Amino acid sequence: MSTSFPSEAQQIVTLDRREGPYGEVVLRRRGTGPGVLEIIENGCFLMDTSDGRSERRLVEAALAALPSSVEGPEVLIGGLGVGFSLARAAEEARWGRITVVERERAVIDWHRSGPLAGISSAALADPRVRIVEADLVRHIRTTGERYAALCLDIDNGPDWTVTDDNGNLYSPAGLRACRERLRPGGVLAVWSAQPSPEFEKALRNAGFAGVTTEEISVARGVPDVVHLGLLAA
Repeated sequence: MSTSFPSEAQQIVTLDRREGPYGEVVLRRRGTGPGVLEIIENGCFLMDTSDGRSERRLVEAALAALPSSVEGPEVLIGGLGVGFSLARAAEEARWGRITVVERERAVIDWHRSGPLAGISSAALADPRVRIVEADLVRHIRTTGERYAALCLDIDNGPDWTVTDDNGNLYSPAGLRACRERLRPGGVLAVWSAQPSPEFEKALRNAGFAGVTTEEISVARGVPDVVHLGLLAA
């Protein structure tokens, strides 16, 4: 999620507003002309289209962490958001199956036939891509599918969740569920708006090796980060 907090002086136009199972979700445009598109959930600013470097890096770092000998690795992207992670994954021919789990029907609609289609339309037309409308925490615990990589971006970070239930994803039980969804040698990549030493420790305690945190500079000052953990082959 991008967190380049908007200026109150800029013009803001609401493009769509929906009531969903998790509360209100809003798509709005900030600025004149094409402007910047941003998603608000229950009054909380989540992400926008102003940058996208760290969301792209989420899937780039995960792929780079996989051995080059792995052919057609499957990736699960947790959170469709404004589509930067999906679009970057679809640009990379090495990925095999690309599954995106998104719980908000409104967000999916905005990509399929709305203002966010400009970012994701090519990716959505890719036969490798599948969109699953589901809660990510529940999906990880119940699906029988396994992946070479999990790229998760459903919160502003492990220490700043959008809803209380999302905190379960970063708990010991949640990280065990992530491990169960990974193939041997797989990688877990988690986006965050700020570094989290406590989450690094949680990854190690959950049995992930090679735990690293990569910082990505952004205009607002504090770097975004990607937390990485590897599963033994």
